[in-house]
Amino acid sequence: MADISEISYAQSGDLSVAYQVIGDGPRDLIFVPGIVSHVEFFHQLPGYTEFLEGLAAFARVVVLDKRGNGLSDRVIGASSLEERMDDIRAVMDAVGSERATLFGVSEGGPISLLFAATYPSRVEAVVLYETFVCYGGVPGELESHAGDEPDAHKQFTDYLMEAYGTGQSLLGFGTSRIEEPRVVTLWAQAERLSNSPGGMRAMYEALLGTDVRATLPSVQAPCLVVHGTTMSMFEQQSAYMAAHLPNARLVKLDGVDHFPWFAEAERVVSEVEEFVTGARSAVVDERVLATLLFTDIVGSTARAAAMGDRRWHEVIENYYALVRRNIERFRGVEVSTEGDGFIARFDGPARAVSCARAIREGAQGLDIEVRAGVHTGEIELHAHEISGLTVHIGARVVALAGGSEVLVSRTVKDLVVGSGIEFSDRGTHELKGVPDTWQLYALAG
Repeated sequence: MADISEISYAQSGDLSVAYQVIGDGPRDLIFVPGIVSHVEFFHQLPGYTEFLEGLAAFARVVVLDKRGNGLSDRVIGASSLEERMDDIRAVMDAVGSERATLFGVSEGGPISLLFAATYPSRVEAVVLYETFVCYGGVPGELESHAGDEPDAHKQFTDYLMEAYGTGQSLLGFGTSRIEEPRVVTLWAQAERLSNSPGGMRAMYEALLGTDVRATLPSVQAPCLVVHGTTMSMFEQQSAYMAAHLPNARLVKLDGVDHFPWFAEAERVVSEVEEFVTGARSAVVDERVLATLLFTDIVGSTARAAAMGDRRWHEVIENYYALVRRNIERFRGVEVSTEGDGFIARFDGPARAVSCARAIREGAQGLDIEVRAGVHTGEIELHAHEISGLTVHIGARVVALAGGSEVLVSRTVKDLVVGSGIEFSDRGTHELKGVPDTWQLYALAG
């Protein structure tokens, strides 16, 4: 596991720029984030830490918050591309990196291109993921992200700012997770921690003036241009970059999100690894039958406000200990932690249900209510995570559970016949994004 506790600062002019180093691989990779970033809190987001660990298998990964974002110094208005580019240089100097691969996501893409053209001796390669070269578009040549009407960008900015801090922008940044309440809540917090509403408005309005087309002929480093095919924001922009960069390759990936850790992250990591090293790691994916347990705290935001930060922190620590103790007791494997939610997998459904019951009962002593969802099905085991329809079904089941309720699919109920575990019928339900209707049952008692 990565050490995510240490945050450092580099001096970029008069400002302090926050950064974090993950791993100690033989080459350096500088991750240049998009318009929303927070080097510390982002580790609470599903898949983020595992994504960086995947990159750290073949590189020393350096992640930064550009000025105005996250833990870096705030600024008035929007900084120029040149100023934000200089933040990369300052961080590279601070970690002793003479030459590195730049990995620019979204807004981090044009900054990476400008850096590569300005400091060619310091750039080994450039990864351009779901990014753009001219945000405002070029009539007859490049579409604008916000649309072609004169006031389209302002209207789109106003639309975004009305919902700022609520997590609704996850629809664009992490499309595959928009139906998961826990992730929306976490993303809402990430928005608020990344920037103030005024700061975000200034940065987003400034995007309209971003145009680095003139730098493309000067970027001599090899470039990997990646975009998704599901709700991609910049498919045409990616094709333009691949066609106009001297040494570029375009890759289209089905199912990836605008921010790469939210979905199919291991595929992104594999593409980057092969591009940077010339080879992919021998990662064997395995399909197995497993029972997944999802848990989270009911009304966690309200409970945190009622208890206060100090008491809530104690409760969360005790909750984590309770869940992990019972996962181990019932021979489960912790898959991931998303804020106050856990995902664990078991090789038997009865153990998963028993674990859920023990967690529910233990939570009562912590003055919180925990809900749980359990489903059995085939999953794909990857190097760092699990995937498959079973994961999505389990997430939908827990979202329908009430306070102190353990909700299971009919598959689970049928498989534990004879175990003495009793359930009550909760009727049939349509699970968002999942075909067919599903019969659900609640653990009795």
